[in-house]
Amino acid sequence: MSKLKFPNTFVLLFSLLALIALATWVVPGGKYDTQVIDGKTVILADSFHTVASNPQGPVALMMAPIKGFVEAALIIGFVLIVGGAFSVLQRTEAIDSMIKSVAKAHTHSAWVRVAIIPVFVTMFSLGGATFGMAEEAIPFVLIFIPLALALKYDSIVGVAIPFVGSQIGFATAFLNPFNVGVAQSIAGVPMFSGLGYRLICWAIATTLTIAFLMWYAAGIKRTPELSPCFELDEDKRKHLKTTDFENFAGMTARHKLVLSLFVATLTVMIFGVVKFGWYIEEIAALFLVMAIMVGLVGRLNADEFVASFMAGAKDLVSTALVIALAKATVVLMRDGHIIDTMLHALVPLVESSSPIFSAQKMFLIQSVINFFIHSGTGQAALTMPIMAPLADLVGVSRQTAILAFQFGELTTPVIPTSGITVGVLALAGIPWTKWARWMIPLQLMYLLMALVLLAIPSMINWQ
Repeated sequence: MSKLKFPNTFVLLFSLLALIALATWVVPGGKYDTQVIDGKTVILADSFHTVASNPQGPVALMMAPIKGFVEAALIIGFVLIVGGAFSVLQRTEAIDSMIKSVAKAHTHSAWVRVAIIPVFVTMFSLGGATFGMAEEAIPFVLIFIPLALALKYDSIVGVAIPFVGSQIGFATAFLNPFNVGVAQSIAGVPMFSGLGYRLICWAIATTLTIAFLMWYAAGIKRTPELSPCFELDEDKRKHLKTTDFENFAGMTARHKLVLSLFVATLTVMIFGVVKFGWYIEEIAALFLVMAIMVGLVGRLNADEFVASFMAGAKDLVSTALVIALAKATVVLMRDGHIIDTMLHALVPLVESSSPIFSAQKMFLIQSVINFFIHSGTGQAALTMPIMAPLADLVGVSRQTAILAFQFGELTTPVIPTSGITVGVLALAGIPWTKWARWMIPLQLMYLLMALVLLAIPSMINWQ
């Protein structure tokens, strides 16, 4: 039987573009009236009326991607600059050094052996929550599988620490410029506002992940045969080498200074956003300054600095193109006068007797979209132009709509259409079916957690 293969993101988005162009010929034009309230343009719920349609033909379809690129230029530039800055940070090997330093300590300290799962899951989760660590976690699987096997756990624990840790941090992020920052800029709310509640959500999700993983690891240590990967791991243990972290010399003063600069950058960013209302331009400039300072402290020469920065930006070119295509869908709908018509049609599907249920429905919709579109930035560009005004119509705050969008990515660690998930499992040599069976209980916990955490904003009037 041939394996089911899903089209890649670009094929899906261009197919969606073609469907939208076709829809402009059959869907009637519509328009909501708007009003500026407290400096924010909001839709008047009962003001929908039909307008003349403006069908988009083949020429408009082919022009839509470049128009989307132009309209999303600020966000695309921001993503490329921040991606380059973090690549420079990684080139200094300060983060790798910190991880190896803690891994080495497990052989000398009983406390570290107990704390190693919560410490590392928290570290990777912070990476996802602050600088959007996702694909960057993949190489660490090669470090953590030997470490987990040496601690008498299994390969699943070795994969879950960096992979699930970073993905959960990404899905519940509070300072991630690639999903929270982009979504908030599109939704028209202040960058990184709502930090307090997002921080609570991140802490709950990370704690839940740690508790589940520690419970599982303790069971495997007692009864190794319970592991879905028991036979596979027995073979891996025959070739186990732990010298990489046991012989590690430790963090250098240079690595510590680089990490201090990174922490200082995040601190300055929070202060600037809260105190001075910094937006994309200021934050991009801050990360550019960080990259230069990290390059100097890390003693990268000019060629190494530029190569690292360009490599980081290059890795995000595909993300930039996804953003452009996602924005192009909005361009076609807007030019075809059907975006408000689609909003009007979605209202009955999302509207409920309580805004709580509306927010939860948004989360379920975003989870379905995440099965097909895995770029957090691309999803934000695709869905927030619809979800933000839809939130106004169904009585949900835009902050809550953004949180629902974020929570949709809680499914990423298990869905087989995610390139990150498939790549990690291939590197670890774990069949997806074994991994999925292990993930199902945790996914159900995430589902329940998301539904509860989306109910609270309506109760506290989170804006």
